[in-house]
Amino acid sequence: MSDFILPDIGEGIVECELVKWLVAEGDIIEEDQPVAEVMTDKALVEIPAPYKGKVTRLYHKEGDIAKVHAPLFELVEVDGESGQDEAPAAQPKETVNETPAEADTAPAAGTDSGEVAEDFILPDIGEGIVECEVVEWRVAEGDEIEEDQPVVDVMTDKAMVEITAPKAGRVTRLYHQQQEMARVHAPLFAFIPRDRDEPAEARAESRPAPESAPATAKPVPTGNRQRIPASPAVRRLVREHNLDLADITGSGKDGRVLKADVLAHLDQPKSSPQPKQPATEPTQAKAASEHRKPGRELEARVEPIRGVRAAMARSMVASATTIPHFIYSEDIDVTDLLALREQLKPEAEARGSRLTLMPFFMKAMALAIQEFPVLNSRLNDEVTEIHYQPHCNIGMAVDSKAGLMVPNVKGVESLTLLGVADEVTRLTEAARAGRVSQEDLKGGTITISNIGALGGTYASPIINAPEVAIVALGRTQKLPRFDANGNVVERAILTVSWAGDHRIIDGGTIARFCNRWKGYLESPQSMLLHLG
Repeated sequence: MSDFILPDIGEGIVECELVKWLVAEGDIIEEDQPVAEVMTDKALVEIPAPYKGKVTRLYHKEGDIAKVHAPLFELVEVDGESGQDEAPAAQPKETVNETPAEADTAPAAGTDSGEVAEDFILPDIGEGIVECEVVEWRVAEGDEIEEDQPVVDVMTDKAMVEITAPKAGRVTRLYHQQQEMARVHAPLFAFIPRDRDEPAEARAESRPAPESAPATAKPVPTGNRQRIPASPAVRRLVREHNLDLADITGSGKDGRVLKADVLAHLDQPKSSPQPKQPATEPTQAKAASEHRKPGRELEARVEPIRGVRAAMARSMVASATTIPHFIYSEDIDVTDLLALREQLKPEAEARGSRLTLMPFFMKAMALAIQEFPVLNSRLNDEVTEIHYQPHCNIGMAVDSKAGLMVPNVKGVESLTLLGVADEVTRLTEAARAGRVSQEDLKGGTITISNIGALGGTYASPIINAPEVAIVALGRTQKLPRFDANGNVVERAILTVSWAGDHRIIDGGTIARFCNRWKGYLESPQSMLLHLG
């Protein structure tokens, strides 16, 4: 028996929040099996098991702060195959008080007719996902289901997922009500398969049946109806007003139900009372009236801040309150840069690369940093030393479904323009899918935030500590400018907003650095003189 000591999980990290336990006390775990998810001020980190063994104690609850180099959980080493034999041997055969949520496998559940039901165990539904919300049951207890038939819709912190039946059979039990949280690797529903390889009596004798848990509320039967497309926000609105999504006519593509459709449905007079909430017409009219006006009586919807958003909240507060920000804005004429990109784009696409403006911004920045290395440095915690970083790892802020992520392109100074373009494409796709690796999130030295992609012009970006500078790119606008002869011409103007750490970067330094970077972007062919 030994304690697992939480190791170093990032440069300068001394503590972390325990987000989710992926195991429970008493579980037998394999070497390198994920045990817990912890959140630092930079990223979500998965803690694996050091060896095969049995978890005997968890030292923290979810939401607690765990210290680096302190015990995280207690583990008893298990050798060979003994771990798989010990767990059943430790239980008498007649023990039947194990609940479905505590079972490690899919136990059989007895029915009144003597048939044996199987538990469907909620599988992994996304990297790092340990629980999800049951949004809508597509079947009811007693329904016959076919193989691959949709059974339930669940919502993770990244997407809506449709769970299908593993085989044909009859549903005997739903372990969760709608809007409850279900855990990965725990029973979701029980069913009796239609075809069996052995008699039910033999299966009943060979497997102990778990004790029946309290009966769950039976949802409204949905049968085998086709799934109605609607966003999670719309489905939540439907539930809040006790409506049936099937009763609402969708005006979106492929019959998709929009928020406006729900509001319009609420405004319509009801011809008959709703089964879920018997109400008179005056009561329904009052509810619709309350929805239309900004009523003070309506309750606010409360949503906990978790995962990447929680980490971003902590790091942004720390950065804004501990780093004195110096803001500097400038206009850059990118007319020639846009023309050069159009010339190079066909050749880049021929080799499978997507050439946007971002690789040019990064490459020009890496060249300018060679003359102004303080923009690519870090301060120590005591603010007594400047650490000049050997490589230019440029981060780019990506607005993903899971929250703001800042993966970085490593060693921009040594990559070709196409190499940078390939990395930008890879990291952008990974971030939007919520699958950025920890390695891609670590080691950034300076950051670019492209607010112009959403239409913004000016910004006051917050530095991504421990970096010392960040730039926000505004949208490119067609604006009038005077040429060398005094004539008004149309030019493509990009506004950029810099934020620098005023403890080591003064206004003159960031202005000179920006001018050098601007020079490369306004005359992109000049970069050829400095490429290594």
